[in-house]
Amino acid sequence: QVQLVESGGGLVQAGGSLRLSCAASGRTSTTYTMGWFRQAPGKEREFVARIFRSGITTYYADSVKGRFTISRDNAKNTVYLQMNSLKPEDTAVYYCAAGTTIVRLTTPVAYDYWGQGTQVTVSS
Repeated sequence: QVQLVESGGGLVQAGGSLRLSCAASGRTSTTYTMGWFRQAPGKEREFVARIFRSGITTYYADSVKGRFTISRDNAKNTVYLQMNSLKPEDTAVYYCAAGTTIVRLTTPVAYDYWGQGTQVTVSS
């Protein structure tokens, strides 16, 4: 089992920045991919970004490309999501996820473990 705990959410004005953290514990050696998803009220959970264990290969949703950066510190078993130039439409609960596969990585089904989520609210 792998446990994921997110932190760093909050309220920020449009144009501002936040950094989310996801601390992993347990059998982290079994996971290959770490990802961030988000879910706004009344909407489906959507992919934001993902990163492989190497930390070299990353992939982003078009809606956040150029504004968000995903990174990881394997020594600390922590994944980060730096969010800049935030927009009101970025408002959502953000979830960290860990998976053992390398296919369908933009879909929730590819991930085996999930954190509890952290709220990000961007005011206009």
